[in-house]
Amino acid sequence: MRRATISRKTAETEISVEIDLDGTGRYDIETGVGFFDHMLDQLSRHSLIDMTIRAKGDTHIDDHHTVEDTGIALGQALAAALGDKTGIRRYGECHLPMDDAQVRCALDLSARPFLVWNVDLPTAKIGTFDSELVREFFQAFSTQGGITLHVDQLHGLNSHHIAEAAFKAVARALRLAVETDPRKADAVPSTKGTL
Repeated sequence: MRRATISRKTAETEISVEIDLDGTGRYDIETGVGFFDHMLDQLSRHSLIDMTIRAKGDTHIDDHHTVEDTGIALGQALAAALGDKTGIRRYGECHLPMDDAQVRCALDLSARPFLVWNVDLPTAKIGTFDSELVREFFQAFSTQGGITLHVDQLHGLNSHHIAEAAFKAVARALRLAVETDPRKADAVPSTKGTL
């Protein structure tokens, strides 16, 4: 049962996350931030990780705390659902095109968080959403999820397309990494014997 539920409450946000790593990409997401919901829908759909996310935050100030804290809670849920990581493939990668944009993601579920972010969103806003929050989400997600995460933009003119390609590329790489390796389903994928 590779599932987890995380609740996080602060003076700024109240977040609940439920995930199932062996799902079908079913999502039910409400954060109060429209563009962010759309991106999280993509993350769920293309990773095949079922996600139910509810977030209430101080969006009357801005969306920063809601986006970052959702990344924290989702990363914690991923780490909890993976447990000791027995049987996973561990690594994943994807080159994902979306119209003018192409984004490459490579990741390692190493328990050694590190974000390399070579993405340049050309506009400060995507609708009403602050473009810089895309990186903030992935920083929080990778840190709390214990993910070595590299995201590189190869092409792109449209900020919406670039951001969506990044979410989809991470999703597809994550899908590969969390899958059970049928050749080593009973072993942790590390020569150390632990991750």
